Amino acid sequence: MAYWGGNAIAVHDIEQALMGTSLGMDMQRGVSVHGGHRHHLKAINTIRRCGSIAAAVDQGILQSGVMYECVKNQVPFSLAGSIRDDGPLPDTQMDLLKAQADYAHLIEGADLILMLSTMLHSIGVGNMTPAGVKMVCVDINPAVVTKLSDRGSLESVGVVTDVGLFLSLLVTQLAKLTGEYARV
Repeated sequence: MAYWGGNAIAVHDIEQALMGTSLGMDMQRGVSVHGGHRHHLKAINTIRRCGSIAAAVDQGILQSGVMYECVKNQVPFSLAGSIRDDGPLPDTQMDLLKAQADYAHLIEGADLILMLSTMLHSIGVGNMTPAGVKMVCVDINPAVVTKLSDRGSLESVGVVTDVGLFLSLLVTQLAKLTGEYARV
């Protein structure tokens, strides 16, 4: 198992974990928070002060979220940067040739890749993935799903929907399969 994406997906995850917002929007109430437009940069600067995402977890600063779970469960991850990224986070690889090599290394041995609402990274990973690897692309933009399905692979499945809805349904189904559903 591995996780790859861009700086933004990690920043959104960390902002939500630290402040309950995403780009200053309260994730529970769906409303803008006064001064919330700064939360994105506050999240980045908090992690930068710690030195890395793993250090923020070790220091007890980051206590939930996808990146927290990756660190706690030793799931390798790679974050590829771009020239438009805020920050970026200290873990973000800004040398795109190195980021591509990291992605290729993480793809080795994969038999299933789940691509969630990150168009450029999903298309890039799809283009790097060898035949025979099953891919599921979930995006609200039909063009992203079509682009990955059109790569000529019978192993590609596209789902056009909101990723938040997809993830909540996926968690429910996985909990049923693992027996954790009874404990909820």
